[in-house]
Amino acid sequence: MKNADREREKDLLAETEELLKILHSTLFGEHLEFLKDTKRLFILNFLLGLIRGLGMAIGFTILGAFVFYILRQIVVLNLPLISDFIAEIIRLVITNQ
Repeated sequence: MKNADREREKDLLAETEELLKILHSTLFGEHLEFLKDTKRLFILNFLLGLIRGLGMAIGFTILGAFVFYILRQIVVLNLPLISDFIAEIIRLVITNQ
């Protein structure tokens, strides 16, 4: 029984070592090399942060302009309704003075 357990351990160890070799030979090894170069990693993360921030600023500007345009169209189309509402508020304020 103990020989079978030892053989199984040796097989598992060999499979584990083979798997580690495969991982290191593929992108995992390249990723580890990339993480070791801290200067390159810092510069790349900094540039990516700038690009993301610029993208968000442009996106929010476009979205804000679109929302502002839609709101402006709504106000122009419903001006009589809004003016009646404002006139009613003014009448209430004057009568309660």
